Amino acid sequence: MELQQSLNAFVKLGEFLSQFTASPKSSDIDSALIDGFNHQLKLAKEHNGWFSQNNLDFALQSWTDALSKDNLETWTNAYDFNIKEPKTIAIIMAGNIPMVGFHDFLSVLICGHNVLVKQSSNDKHLLPYLAKYLEYVEPEFKGKIKFTEEKLEGFDAVIATGSNNTARYFEYYFKDKPSIIRKNRNSVAILTGEETDAQLSALSDDIFRYYGLGCRNVSKIYIPEDYNFDAFFNAVFKWKDIINESKYANNYDYNKAVYIMSEFDMLENGFLMIKEDPSFGSPIATVFYEKYKDVEKLRTHLETQKEHIQCIVADGYSDNEIAFGKTQEPQLWDYADNVDTVDFLLKI
Repeated sequence: MELQQSLNAFVKLGEFLSQFTASPKSSDIDSALIDGFNHQLKLAKEHNGWFSQNNLDFALQSWTDALSKDNLETWTNAYDFNIKEPKTIAIIMAGNIPMVGFHDFLSVLICGHNVLVKQSSNDKHLLPYLAKYLEYVEPEFKGKIKFTEEKLEGFDAVIATGSNNTARYFEYYFKDKPSIIRKNRNSVAILTGEETDAQLSALSDDIFRYYGLGCRNVSKIYIPEDYNFDAFFNAVFKWKDIINESKYANNYDYNKAVYIMSEFDMLENGFLMIKEDPSFGSPIATVFYEKYKDVEKLRTHLETQKEHIQCIVADGYSDNEIAFGKTQEPQLWDYADNVDTVDFLLKI
């Protein structure tokens, strides 16, 4: 199967996904196919309370934008695709946000390999339908995509995403196979106190999008010692209605009760709690913070902790920083854990 065939198919998939966004691209897609995916979206919402309509809409728009002809060509032009013998690549997917494993799925097929997918039970409705759509627009994908709920067998390499605990199991179980094993990571923001209202408002998107469940969500902020939180709380107020969503509200109430009973110091505004804590991974409805005196010492500290950090949001901190509000808008060439998935797949 030629690379261009795969690219064309994923461009068509992007056009299909656009039918479920606010600005659908012009197409002659069969209405029955659209109705079918609408049904899968309905099932996804019913099955997983974290998959709200807003979160599904954002994920679909993000992948619609990513799967443009220009983006796909820019991404793939950086590599030499010359797979002589396709391998079978197993993917163990997380289920924290909608379609979180799609980039691995895309990468395997673009490289010309076969894919064996083991989905999370939290996100099992969307990708199988999209795989069928790919086979519909490009029949040569038939036989290259398989889903399983059983023990993984008959694969040559694996990409697995999970918690730190499951990662230890993955590393042992797949020790004899080429692998990418992803553990827990979180994202942080570095504030100076000079941020504009627009930047802080954008930061609130990095915090609250997907309820903060993604590894690219900001769960911790670093602040100067004399930082005043007033501007921060004013900027995040646009997300106030999130407390009306039951799963989020339940977590807010529970974590607030734990903090109060434990006599922890915290700040809160009715839908978000701010707590000083050295950890990176904060509970839902909570953002941790830590104070710093010297940026260079902070830089040294974060370098020693880089295996725990997915993104650093800042303005003028480093060449690799992410702009405020952009953590959940990665490009195709922005790889999880900074590990080049395509390079890995091309060298197997």
